[in-house]
Formats: sequence, structure tokens, C-alpha cells
Amino acid sequence: MSLADELRAGPGFRLVDVDPGSTPGFSGGKREGEESLVEGRPELERRQELLFANAEHDPRSVLLVLQGMDTSGKGGIVRHVVGTVGAQGAHVHAFKRPTPEELAHDFLWRVERELPRPGIIGVFDRSHYEDVLIGRVRALADAAEIERRYGAIVDFEQRLVASGTLVVKCMLHISRAEQGSRLAERLERPDKYWKFEPGDLAERALWDDYQDAYQVAIERTSTDEAPWFVVPADRKWYSRLAVAEILTDALRSLGQDWPPPDFDVAAQQAALRASG
Repeated sequence: MSLADELRAGPGFRLVDVDPGSTPGFSGGKREGEESLVEGRPELERRQELLFANAEHDPRSVLLVLQGMDTSGKGGIVRHVVGTVGAQGAHVHAFKRPTPEELAHDFLWRVERELPRPGIIGVFDRSHYEDVLIGRVRALADAAEIERRYGAIVDFEQRLVASGTLVVKCMLHISRAEQGSRLAERLERPDKYWKFEPGDLAERALWDDYQDAYQVAIERTSTDEAPWFVVPADRKWYSRLAVAEILTDALRSLGQDWPPPDFDVAAQQAALRASG
């Protein structure tokens, strides 16, 4: 089985059954995992370039959704996976606390504005799922509204897929102990202070509530059109490898090849030779 098959959240999925320190579908260690990540980069880069090269004739795009608790490694995925492809072919957006303007609209309004154009890999570092995760845990909306949002998300993602956007959703599943270690490192190293926010500890205090919220969100929104992949994230090398392979599989499924020229190649070759 591919890593994507191993990590896909299917019927009966239970988050509590996923070991954040495990490496499903990969039998090697850190060195082998890092080597596999490097070995897989040429195909990921080629597939991304194919997507970009076909944009004029093929309206399809890819949306990579990254969700996870603080320190789960979303930024590392952006740097070490998405950051290896051509910058012109990727668009990364990190969703922060909604602005007053955004709060004046439906929760999906700001998401619609950041969707990838044809030929682009869009990356959401956090996403519309914040509105059913933080929204649920912090009671920022009543139960009826949270319930409505699950359905709105499913409808929204189905529309995206129908219009040509391949939706790839990865939940980076970190353990409470590993998060504690990563937060401690941020407090011990001056070069990491900028990554730490006191509010992270307030969210950490609600750990079990967030795990429950993720379980419900995955149950309600993992569909055939836009499935969730739950990636154990205690080992950074593994989560990066897993997301890279899931993204590569998604691009591969598009079945793209280099677009044919819209000019006479032989004539242009002759003109080039004549130009001296």
C-alpha cells in the first residue's frame, strides 16, 4: 500500500487509534526517510511543473490543506516539501484570526479569495477548518452554527473538486508530550522565541477538547471527493515524507503530459538558424 492508502481516514476512523510516533507504510528510520524525501523531489518538481505548464489549456489546480495543533510541523511541510517546487507554481496562505471585515461575511468568504488559480498548488497553513475546531472548542459559535458549517464545508469542497481543484487534506497528528518538548525548545533558544506565543499554552490546556473536535471534523468531512489523511507527526522526517508522497500521488493522478506547442516547431527552428 502507498503511504496515502495507509493514512487515509476511512469509515470507522478513530483518531485515538493513531500513534503520533508511528511511521505507517515506511519501515526505515530517519536517515532512510530523509533520503527517500530527497529521492522523491525530482518527480514532485516535475509534476508541479506539468501542472503549471498546462494551465492555459487545463483548468485544474491542487489545494493542500494543512491542519494540526501548534508545533505539529505545518511550517516545516511548507519549507521542506512545497518549498522545493517552483515558486511561481505555488501559493501559500496562512489563515490567522479573522479580521472585522472577514467576520462580517460567512466563514468561507475569506477562503474563497485564496483558492489556487489553474496550474497552481495552493497551500492553506490552517484553513476553513479553524471554524469548526477553534469554533467548537472555544464556543465561538453555537452548536447549530457549527453543525451547519460541517455541511457547508462538504458542499464547498465538492464544488471545488467539480470545478477542477484537487483537494488534499492532511492532519498532522502530534502527541501532547512531543508538543511539550517543542514548546520547551522554543522557550530555551533565543532564535526560537519568535515562534512562541503565550496563547499556545492556553490552547494546550484544551488538548482533549481539540482531539475530540478533530475526530468529529474528520468524521463529518472526510469524503470520497476530498478525503482526510491523518499523518503521525512526532517524527518530522516522516510527516514531511508522507505529505510529499501524498501530494505527489495527487499530482500523478491528474495524468498530465507536456502541452503540445501552439506554433510550427520546424518553422521556428529554421527562423532561429536564419537569425544567425
